[in-house]
Amino acid sequence: METVSSKSNKDSLFLTGLRVQARVLGALVMREMITRYGRENIGFLWLILEPMILTCGVMLMWTLLKHEAHGLTVIGFVLSGYMPLTLWRHVSSHMVSCLRHNIPLMYHRQIGLADALIARALLEIGGTTFALVVVYTGASLAGFIEPFKDIGLILAGWLFMAWFSFGVGLILAALSEIFEVVEKFVAPLQYLMLPISGMFFMVAWLPHDAQKLALYVPTVHCYEMFRAGTFGNAVKPFYDISYLFTCCLLTTAVGLYLVEHVKKHIKFE
Repeated sequence: METVSSKSNKDSLFLTGLRVQARVLGALVMREMITRYGRENIGFLWLILEPMILTCGVMLMWTLLKHEAHGLTVIGFVLSGYMPLTLWRHVSSHMVSCLRHNIPLMYHRQIGLADALIARALLEIGGTTFALVVVYTGASLAGFIEPFKDIGLILAGWLFMAWFSFGVGLILAALSEIFEVVEKFVAPLQYLMLPISGMFFMVAWLPHDAQKLALYVPTVHCYEMFRAGTFGNAVKPFYDISYLFTCCLLTTAVGLYLVEHVKKHIKFE
């Protein structure tokens, strides 16, 4: 009986801890929204409208330049490329400088540095995901793109991209506090990564030797899954879930380790 009671108490404490953590993250997300977007005009809706406007603009430009890419509709190809790119850029880049801006919150016992980073990542992921749903729904109802072929693959590619972006964001956030110069290189590195990220190509379109090199880049696997779910049998995807899972797990572990040991480098402003 004592063993059962002890196990019940542990379960109760665990659930209580989860509820507290959920409330902390919820409060931090709301604070982040209000701090960044304010309460006036359309406020936090800019979080959704920004990627929507940029994506629609890119789709329009590509459509005017060409009608298809390797037999795929340009709008579908751009949507399946630019929205994951927006997720990658927003999550990984907006976590930089997050720590120094939220260090005063560390006076609260229940809030840690990782909580502030998780809250910011959740805000970016939520806003970009909503933008994806709105853009896809609008384009689908207008007849510009066909219905998604495999929602499961699209969801897997999207969530893996979010996870990998979060892991890289953790590392960049920590390193930017240790070495200030890191923050200056985040945007250039993101642009330099564009040609190899998987946004502009599918692995099947590349020569055999180039395919092997491309598959070392984790984001390529995310794009391959997302486009496999978008176009179905019209494409031949190449992806390795175990490799992608390992990359996401490794970057997250390294990032959390660095965040845990970076507090002494953060200066109060």
